[in-house]
Amino acid sequence: MKLRAGGFALALLGAAWAVPATAQDAATVVATVNGTQITLGHLAALRAQLPAQYQQLPADVLFRGLLDQVIQQTALSQSAEKLVTKRDELTLENDRRAYLAGLVLQDAVKGAITDEAIQAAYDAKYKNAEPGMEYNASHILVKTEEEAKKLKDDLDKGADFAELARQHSTDGAAAGGGSLGWFGPGMMVKPFEDAVVAMKAGEIGGPLQTQFGWHLIKLVETRAAEAPALDDVREELAAELEQAAVEARIAAATEGATVTRSTDGLDPALLDSPTLFAN
Repeated sequence: MKLRAGGFALALLGAAWAVPATAQDAATVVATVNGTQITLGHLAALRAQLPAQYQQLPADVLFRGLLDQVIQQTALSQSAEKLVTKRDELTLENDRRAYLAGLVLQDAVKGAITDEAIQAAYDAKYKNAEPGMEYNASHILVKTEEEAKKLKDDLDKGADFAELARQHSTDGAAAGGGSLGWFGPGMMVKPFEDAVVAMKAGEIGGPLQTQFGWHLIKLVETRAAEAPALDDVREELAAELEQAAVEARIAAATEGATVTRSTDGLDPALLDSPTLFAN
């Protein structure tokens, strides 16, 4: 069996390959390549980067494949010095910087998402908020204003809205008599939502144009929107807490840093210059 990690194929032996009995901690040396030490910690860190399905494999199965990979990488890297360009050096610096920044943000998020924090966020967002409104409406959607006006005349003369929707509406709601079901603010395009909000239950409005065509709208009924159950919005609240924690840590780091920008006179197009790394 083979798997790939870090761009190398790992051959996993079918037979168990036990960790040496002398191995005790991350500093324990398990191999050397031209004097460069490879430790048990190197292998453990590499294993943590494997896809989840491979991390479930027993350590004795993974050990030999991981060790072979690090030996190969070490031998190759030792001959890379003459190949490393300025761009490569800067890329390595960027990779290290990004990794360390990620560690700081992980630390910021670690304590931010707790059951207590999620409950507090739920209470702040929903418990004392004024209930919004939800709307149950139907519509007839046609391509031209002329057709919409003709259907509106039919409705004014007593034609059945649902039947006209089934016969003439061009969207998927036609089969259900034009019913759009219940929806809240932000769920419909703005002109449609604004028209519905201004209507009274039982009223028929339009013609109204949106990017989809021309609408005739019937507002069936309205109701006060109930706050969602905590479990229904738990993931959403957790994501908001995570984002807030990340933004706060970034702000604290940058505002507390002495930053000097030296960009006057620089042409942004230099980013694409083929000679930027020439020296």
